[in-house]
Order: sequence, then C-alpha cells, then structure tokens
Amino acid sequence: MEQQIFSSMPWLLPVILIAVIWESIWKLIALWKSARNDHLAWFICIAIFNTVGILPIIYLLIYRKKAEPIGAV
Repeated sequence: MEQQIFSSMPWLLPVILIAVIWESIWKLIALWKSARNDHLAWFICIAIFNTVGILPIIYLLIYRKKAEPIGAV
C-alpha cells in the first residue's frame, strides 16, 4: 500500500520532507524564544501542536522585539 502511494504520487515524499523541515525550523525558533521570555503556556502549545509552522509564526509575530526609534536615549 505504502509503495503504491509513493509510486502513483512521486511528488508526495518531497512535499512531506519540506513540510517537516519547515515545521521544525519555526518550532525550534519559537520554542527558544518562548523559553527565554518565560512564556510557559506558549511553550507548551507550540511543543504539543503540529500546525505546519503557523502557531510558531504567530507567536514570533506577536512577541517580536520592537526596534527602538533612532536617537532614543
């Protein structure tokens, strides 16, 4: 059965591999930042749920550091 799926859709395996790599990169970055910011609830949610990078990206967008204005003391 498994062999039939990949032989009938040869593009499926590369798509799955790209999705796994994409998810892993975003998840690791978001887990690192949530741990450093002591956001335990975000850390747990990101660690548990596989959302193809959507949840980690949302976290990173919400809690990104704002750039200081030029000339600020």
